[in-house]
Amino acid sequence: MRNKFFLIICPMLLMAALHAAAQDNVIDEVVWVVGDEAILKSDVENTRRAMIESGQRIDGDPYAVIPEQIAVQKLFLHQAAIDSIDTQVTDAQVLGEVDKEINRRISSIGSQEKLEQYLGKTIKQQRDELREQIRDQIIVQLTQQSIVGDIKLTPSEVRRRYDKLSEDEIPYVPTEVEVQIITQEPEVPQEEIDYVKQKLRDITERIQSGETTFAIQALINSKDGSAMNGGELPFYGKAEMVPEFATVAFSLTDPNKISKIVETEFGYHIIQLIEKRGDRVKVRHILMKPTIPQENIDATLSRLDSIADDIRNGKFSFDEGATAISMDKDTRANFGIMSNPNTLGSRFEMSQLPQEVAKAIYPLNVGEISKPFTMVDQKTGKEICAIVKLKTKVNGHKATVQEDFQTLKDMMIAELSEEKLEKWIVEKQKTTYIRINDSWKKKDEFKYPGWIKD
Repeated sequence: MRNKFFLIICPMLLMAALHAAAQDNVIDEVVWVVGDEAILKSDVENTRRAMIESGQRIDGDPYAVIPEQIAVQKLFLHQAAIDSIDTQVTDAQVLGEVDKEINRRISSIGSQEKLEQYLGKTIKQQRDELREQIRDQIIVQLTQQSIVGDIKLTPSEVRRRYDKLSEDEIPYVPTEVEVQIITQEPEVPQEEIDYVKQKLRDITERIQSGETTFAIQALINSKDGSAMNGGELPFYGKAEMVPEFATVAFSLTDPNKISKIVETEFGYHIIQLIEKRGDRVKVRHILMKPTIPQENIDATLSRLDSIADDIRNGKFSFDEGATAISMDKDTRANFGIMSNPNTLGSRFEMSQLPQEVAKAIYPLNVGEISKPFTMVDQKTGKEICAIVKLKTKVNGHKATVQEDFQTLKDMMIAELSEEKLEKWIVEKQKTTYIRINDSWKKKDEFKYPGWIKD
């Protein structure tokens, strides 16, 4: 795992952001200082509480482990500022990841309303909290990649390293599966589309009359992650936008005018020009999505159930169905085979699959097709219906060079990367101002003893 440090640090901080409500009986104080960055007692407590609530194990004293992890992250962020790596992260990247995280949570808990109720925060509030956390995640990851560089191992080097492993050191390869998917979008009633369009027209009229502003209406009504920023997007080139949106955005010439309603795969938009710079444009937009009645979702599930039966009865193959019927354009051209964004290959560990897909796949034998189910599209945030087929399954086993060369190579590169990062952290500690409150100095509990300077 090339980004092991990143993966250790950031889930804790993300959940801390989710559960960062003030504690009535805790008086806040600065417990660590790393460079010119403070670590507060509340930072540690919020992270500890979030980890406990989510069932994460804390290996060691939480009042040593957690602040040390936060401190390590601050070292990477400080280096990013020195190397100007932080300037490479765009608002578009951050907002895209924020939307993915929100969609993942909605998918996990069942609905937007349930998520808001569970966390006691609106979606807008959650996006606002996540924004800086995710920006820091991306910056830390880029910094680590810069430190590690491009590590290469030849096949003979991989084999030599493998031959030196004891039986206990040989990694266990988890069960991996290949999955095919057919999706259908429930029909959106025309009256719902008309309602959304009319609301966007009303908003346009109110803005044009001076009664309100575009930014305020985006904050109130938009279903896009940019809502918290008044609907404002960063500068984009034409190729970075979906075509329908780009065509209208680049046709705008007057910042005082608002576009016609634009339909994209995400929903319905109105757009306002902010500025043009050469072949790039900055705009605001408001995104609204029609509500789909449950009966339409049920009808789509029923249709997919019939499609699955037709495939089982040999009327056509799953490959043919995925190519001709599926609405998932990312898999349609590849016979419905899902692609793992972590590896860019077609194999998934069960934990890497979208939760609904993993649940549907789990009881299947190779070649079997699931019952229809609903899921949230990770890209658009829309509720869609799907069936999946378990194409292949490789049961968990001890790795061998013959069968698992790439897995072993990745593991060895990860180990070398971790060694580089650990060496960098030790050196960085020597040149960084660090102060720890006496009661928080737990040298025997720290992974890196260099925090306490004699």
